[in-house]
Amino acid sequence: MPGLTAPSDYAEEPPRHPALKINSKEPFNAEPHRSALVASYITPVDFFYKRNHGPIPKVEDLSRYTVTISGLINKSIQLSMGDIWALPKYNVTATLQCAGNRRTAMSNVRKVRGVGWDISALGTATWGGAKLSDVLELVRIPKLSSVTSLGGKHVEFVSVDKCKEEKGGPYKASIPLKQATDPDADVLLAYEMNGEVLNRDHGYPLRVVVPGVIGARSVKWLDSINIKEEECQGFFVQKDYKMFPPTVDWDNINWSTRRPQMDFPVQSAICTLEDVDVIKEGKARIAGYALSGGGRGIERVDISVDGGKTWIEARRYQKDNVAYVSDGPQSDKWAWVLFEATLDIPANAEIVAKAVDSAANVQPEKVEDIWNLRGILNTSWHRIKIQNSSGRSKL
Repeated sequence: MPGLTAPSDYAEEPPRHPALKINSKEPFNAEPHRSALVASYITPVDFFYKRNHGPIPKVEDLSRYTVTISGLINKSIQLSMGDIWALPKYNVTATLQCAGNRRTAMSNVRKVRGVGWDISALGTATWGGAKLSDVLELVRIPKLSSVTSLGGKHVEFVSVDKCKEEKGGPYKASIPLKQATDPDADVLLAYEMNGEVLNRDHGYPLRVVVPGVIGARSVKWLDSINIKEEECQGFFVQKDYKMFPPTVDWDNINWSTRRPQMDFPVQSAICTLEDVDVIKEGKARIAGYALSGGGRGIERVDISVDGGKTWIEARRYQKDNVAYVSDGPQSDKWAWVLFEATLDIPANAEIVAKAVDSAANVQPEKVEDIWNLRGILNTSWHRIKIQNSSGRSKL
């Protein structure tokens, strides 16, 4: 792409906050400490998880940057950033979550392949940009279309990001056309994050944001958009990010038997405590996040201090002075919900969190029941084992 360096042409990495926990250096993957996540509803850019499959591309000349739209349409076009800026701008608050979030806990049951994420491979930002449904109207694809006149049913996003899994080719993914052309799906070509220009780690100058689905579909450093009859045939759609039962291993796996993962299931995690914490007996604040895919709200978050024998409902919130209502018009349907409860903590407690979404989906109790060889979608009850001390509480 004009104006964009190939990954092999440079070595420098963007600056990052020193408090991030680095899970791999090449490619760079890092997450914040869990306690930083619940410090604010909107995740600061510095503390938003970094997920990469290769070196970070760099735009040298924004005036030469273009995005090509081609495929099963009557005429291909190239869009400059000026063309995209000229479209109506929307701000969408959405949580992006890596499908491998909480993989480490799954790996503790049985070894899996993938980056060893703790519970912080997610973050919530206000993304600014053009709706993809508006962009596709520029190539005469009407809103709410399921198929183009030439038979296109899927929208493929191709990055400039080069990765070994694609044998040195670009990272790519796709979503159905009916989702891409639905204004209410809020799919963006985003150029801002939390009111600022995207930085390099998060896709400068332009990225896709697909709310409500796993982060792997929100392609960064957008190079081109292809309208296709079939879903993307790339590695990360066909041979990764699929959900297999615990009986499948690397000797008997058949990738074609499973559909690519899109929506993520209901999820929650406790962020104010870790297993290593030693706290004083008495009251303690238990806080964390909960979210579900597909725009489903969080109906309830339950907390237990006795390993799941008894439960207390936590308070849920998003923004100050705005009551959170699951699927309510004032609630951010694509964003996480924070929760908190102040509870009496008994000696050597096992604290557990589980969430229920607006469709009454609930997190599974045991990680063993959803173990899979790629370690994705660990949405089991989040458990923290606490030791007690007569000393001063860390909380």
